Amino acid sequence: MQSNTVPPAKIFSGDRRYVVPLFQRPYVWQQEEQWAPLWDDVRLLAERVPTDPQAYDAPPVPPHFLGAIVLDQMQTATGYLEVRHVVDGQQRLTTLQLLLSAVADVVRELGDPMDTQALKSLVTNQLTQTPDDAFKVWPTNQDRAAFRAAMGDGKKGSSRIEDAWTFFRAAAATWARDGQDPAARLRALTSALRNHLRLVVIDLEPGDNAQVIFETLNHRGAPLLASDLIKNHLFQGAQARNLDVQSLYDDYWKQLDSDHWRELVAQGRRNRPRIDIFLTYWLTMKTLKEVPVDHVFDVFKTATAGTPVEETITELARDADVYRKMEALPPGSVEGAFYYRVLRALDTAAVGPFLLWLLRWPETELPVEQRHRALSAVESWLVRRTLCRLTQTDLNNVVLALLRAVAEAGPATAGEVTKTFLAGQTATSRQWPGDEAVLAALAELPLYETITRPRLRMILERLEDDLRGELGEGQPCPLRLTVEHVMPQGWRTYWNDGLDELSSIARAQPGQPDVGEQQAESISVERAVDVSRGEGGRSEGRRKEVLAVGAQHAQAQRPARRAA
Repeated sequence: MQSNTVPPAKIFSGDRRYVVPLFQRPYVWQQEEQWAPLWDDVRLLAERVPTDPQAYDAPPVPPHFLGAIVLDQMQTATGYLEVRHVVDGQQRLTTLQLLLSAVADVVRELGDPMDTQALKSLVTNQLTQTPDDAFKVWPTNQDRAAFRAAMGDGKKGSSRIEDAWTFFRAAAATWARDGQDPAARLRALTSALRNHLRLVVIDLEPGDNAQVIFETLNHRGAPLLASDLIKNHLFQGAQARNLDVQSLYDDYWKQLDSDHWRELVAQGRRNRPRIDIFLTYWLTMKTLKEVPVDHVFDVFKTATAGTPVEETITELARDADVYRKMEALPPGSVEGAFYYRVLRALDTAAVGPFLLWLLRWPETELPVEQRHRALSAVESWLVRRTLCRLTQTDLNNVVLALLRAVAEAGPATAGEVTKTFLAGQTATSRQWPGDEAVLAALAELPLYETITRPRLRMILERLEDDLRGELGEGQPCPLRLTVEHVMPQGWRTYWNDGLDELSSIARAQPGQPDVGEQQAESISVERAVDVSRGEGGRSEGRRKEVLAVGAQHAQAQRPARRAA
């Protein structure tokens, strides 16, 4: 490969296109981490450039280094645009084009026409066969519509790419107007952008391994996810085998490029992109080994070596769909309740690969009752260990051993195998507590102090669901209620209204049951239950009803007292 340090004026001169392959990740740079620092660098550089182009005695302007890009030359027919694939550095190139276009728009309004043309020549090709050929940088599929909108003259939308253009446009306009001569400042900015920025351009030669170079380069910008490396690895392999890369992407991988998969999801004390969590689950399920967070890509390459690329991509896409549906399971289903109770409330991500394994099988191979039996066994094992305050340090190894057991036996008997496996664990770090151990823990351990609120709430919800029968409320217990005392400690402060009257009724009935106190207790209990259900209005009506009943009962007793 060959490397040269060149300014943007040389990179974007003439008619040429830098095409980002569809298997590259989408545009991910953001204002705080990348746009604003880049603008600050460019602004400081422009302020060092003499505003008078005739000032030959001015000190030389030290260039500003933007990083490296890796390009792969593509064969094109005579008379067509020169095309290079962007192996690495597409975030940098895309952002630089947005910056140049945005500044050109400001220069057109406030600056010199020659500077406008100088910048426009760096973002627009003249030799074109299609309208899109006018763009010198052509991003990956997902970003093309937004890039067209950002680089055009129309109203900008709200995509990340369009937001970047708007940010640079506003920053450049504000900076230009801050000086006495906006046109002179913009002339300096134009010169800085064209001539005083530097990029290291690495041009690959025939025989160079683009994937190896892509993996080993360190670059400034948003860090690559494990999924980005995996995507590049797979589609580079597909391209090398002359497969229909576009169809593979559209049919299988396109769904994984959405923002949904890049969202950060809480996992224990860390936040990880959803797609990297899925890949960790998937590889654990495939390899039956623990997958370190920082070795996902290395494990993937080893695990899929020798498997045809198209088979790996289709299997990944199929299981990714299972994982996505796993997050949206109905809470009233056995599977949805397990996901909420175990993976969310108990926060035991180690069980994720096991749930994914159970859900990926069709009912013809893994009967529903077997799946439900397996999930019930694991949930019981985990909750009982939580109530008994037993260690979870060996959980990863237990899940791996369980996965090996069900994989060896096959999906048809997954429920029986799971229950037998867990029941057979005798080590303290693995045993399944029996009823006596759980009852002893409930009687002796301060669970309200030692169990976290989400776990305690989930356990109380589960007990409530179990107690609600056909004659109960007729609906499952609502999720994510707050854990409160049923009877407030200072109940007399708020509920004393009417109790004095009931007490006088009771004192007027010597020898009779303490009706007033009984009715007051009835009000207290019903009020507590109503408050826990958010039904304060109904309690007030019931209080008046109880007072009336108490008064009627006292009135009926008065003739007997007179006769006595």
